[in-house]
Amino acid sequence: MTKLAIVILNWNGKGLLAEFLPSVIQYSDEADIYVADNGSTDDSVAFVRATFPKVKVIENKENGGFAKGYNDALKYVDADIYCLLNSDVEVTKGWLGPVLSQFEASPNTAIIQPKILDYKDRQRFEYAGAAGGFIDKLGYPYCRGRIFQSIEEDEKQYDDIIDIFWATGACMFVRRAVFEALGGFDEDYFAHQEEIDFCWRAHNLGYNVQYVGHSHVYHVGGATMSNMNPLKTFLNFRNSLYSITKNLPKRTVLKLVLIRLLLDGIAAARFVFQFKFSHFYAVLKAHFSFYWNFRRTFKKRGNAKKFTKYQGTTSVVWSYFVHRKEKFSELS
Repeated sequence: MTKLAIVILNWNGKGLLAEFLPSVIQYSDEADIYVADNGSTDDSVAFVRATFPKVKVIENKENGGFAKGYNDALKYVDADIYCLLNSDVEVTKGWLGPVLSQFEASPNTAIIQPKILDYKDRQRFEYAGAAGGFIDKLGYPYCRGRIFQSIEEDEKQYDDIIDIFWATGACMFVRRAVFEALGGFDEDYFAHQEEIDFCWRAHNLGYNVQYVGHSHVYHVGGATMSNMNPLKTFLNFRNSLYSITKNLPKRTVLKLVLIRLLLDGIAAARFVFQFKFSHFYAVLKAHFSFYWNFRRTFKKRGNAKKFTKYQGTTSVVWSYFVHRKEKFSELS
């Protein structure tokens, strides 16, 4: 019998655990439940132990972000499949069954995500993951159900099972054997887009990543870091460049980095016109950080391959901002 563990990473999130952990306990009889604490300074750990005695607690020594936090914690979790779940996610009745069935039916599938809906507006998809992640030929990520700030209503149009490029870290199921084969998440990412690199490396080893739309959860989004936070802008721009460098052929890397320098420059200028100067500086900082760490990142290249069936539109930026294509179905 497949052994499943749900692991919730926490950092000073007592309020989120109080609100969302009960649904996980109620609807997850098939799983062991863990809270992996990232060195919280509130009383999260004591609260969980006193209020939810059946939940196992792992105490990391420091706040290493999403990547290091899970890498450290999962060493102490005994399971065949991990479910990495954000602390601001409400799960639903029967959410685990379709995912576990798909793992059983598809042995080469390493990673799965369910449908991610907005906790605050339950008829819409949620920004982080929506109905499965894709990536364009320039390395920009996007989702079915969410192109930049345009978010679709859930009209059951994505109640399917398909191959995707990346699964969201807000709710990601992964086989333990594959997690270990990949060496876990790249800790240099700290947070944001480490799941894209992780899935990309899984593809490069020949595994599948899938979306299972018959399972759904509700995600608050931005509970740990808002989209308005310049740090999130910095991490997203820099980490996207990291993934390109690590996972594509050498000639393609150089070409894309030059193109991204231009396009990211346009994005930075757009922040200026929006009077979002802190985000403008975050984009500049992201590029300087990337170039400073380029040699170190380049050395991590393992089974880097050329894009194959996984890429979507040529440029989601061009499609969205120039041609005004705001839905996944409108992209070529």
